[in-house]
Amino acid sequence: MIAVVSHDAGGAEILSSWLRRCAEPYCVVLDGPAQVIFQRKLGECCVLALDEAIKQSDWVLCSTSWQSNLERLAISQAKAAGKKVVAFLDHWVNYEQRFQEQGVAVYPDEIWVGDVEAERLAKALFPELLIVLQVNPYFEDVQQELTCLQTSTHNTTQHAVLYVCEPIREHALLRYGNERYWGYTEEDALLFFLNNITLLGSAVERIKIRPHPSESRSKYDWSKQSTSLPIDIGGNKTLFEEIAEADIVVGCESMAMVVGLLANKRVLSSIPPGGRACCLPQQQIEQLSALWVRAQRQPHA
Repeated sequence: MIAVVSHDAGGAEILSSWLRRCAEPYCVVLDGPAQVIFQRKLGECCVLALDEAIKQSDWVLCSTSWQSNLERLAISQAKAAGKKVVAFLDHWVNYEQRFQEQGVAVYPDEIWVGDVEAERLAKALFPELLIVLQVNPYFEDVQQELTCLQTSTHNTTQHAVLYVCEPIREHALLRYGNERYWGYTEEDALLFFLNNITLLGSAVERIKIRPHPSESRSKYDWSKQSTSLPIDIGGNKTLFEEIAEADIVVGCESMAMVVGLLANKRVLSSIPPGGRACCLPQQQIEQLSALWVRAQRQPHA
């Protein structure tokens, strides 16, 4: 029996995709956005309280979160119970912070990663831990889903943009007590994009803003007053559907931007000048700030 523990959306996507391929019996401990994701992909699951799940399990597989300490509690309780515990990393940023609980490091027995870049980063940061490279089950599901969808094939010069959001301000405040710890907020990044949309070099027909699963749908309503271009708030369809309908995907450091690359979309990071550099390692991601700097250096007519 495997006890699977998850809270945040990114980790939940990976673990639920992993379970779709798992033949072993399992139970789950879920909170936050993970509840909806597991329900969508796996239907009804055997959901238990953390202590009961660990008691019934032979080993524990968890994701990692910044919004919750659920997985860190799972690691601590599993190790106290003498159960093997594995954490599957779902991203490329803030690895050390994912295993910090009130300033104390809480490490699993193994860390799983889903690509060679994550493996390189994890091995450099955690040389004493076993780092295991796995086939990324979420990326496999992404590819399957995208092949079933008709992606945008506009033959005109007008393009549709999907802007994917992240609660950066909340994360920085929770971790560091400073909303602007990384030099920008999600509102700064979106406004920077809207004010510099002409730097894309393509005429934009419409913009869809997709809030993060942990954000309210009304959070970005203010953006409709910031541009004359038509803006819709997304999230009513799946991420795959909204990416398939777009020509360009824009965000800060979201996993959805990597999904955009898998769908062969043009992808840009909108982190504004003064913000920390985008930590996503995929070189195909363009930096809007670099386009902005280049434009500032060009002589004006």
